[in-house]
Amino acid sequence: MSISLERFGDRWSLLIIRDLMVRGFRTFKEFQESGEGIATNILADRLQRLEATGIITAEEEKTDGRRVNYRLTEKGIDLTPVLLELLIWAARHEETGAPCALIAKMANNREQVVAEVRRRWRERDPTPFLPKFGDDEGNHKSMQTRRGRNPSNA
Repeated sequence: MSISLERFGDRWSLLIIRDLMVRGFRTFKEFQESGEGIATNILADRLQRLEATGIITAEEEKTDGRRVNYRLTEKGIDLTPVLLELLIWAARHEETGAPCALIAKMANNREQVVAEVRRRWRERDPTPFLPKFGDDEGNHKSMQTRRGRNPSNA
């Protein structure tokens, strides 16, 4: 457990991994504009750390050598089941803005979700696996909103 936390256990690293895995982000600018509020120096540091530990790789864009695209390595994509469980847990116990139906579908189809995320990674499909939550999702109840904050409902 301690080795895992050393490699990717801080908030920003996990959010970068999530964004690469399910939101289709690839560039520094996309991470910076994700709405999480990460400072540019922290983002640069976490990207370097994740690359140094072999969780992500930086690749020059073929059409513009000045632009860098980040991508999960096989070591990074192997975190898919762990990240999926964290996403489901958070939606069940906290207000995340994630639509209840989406989280329930993910929870009931874990193997298919992991297989689809891996397929998109293998084929370099940049289509986001998860839609953007929050701003335009006001008409959808999240699991936490529907359940309330009573722990016995969890």
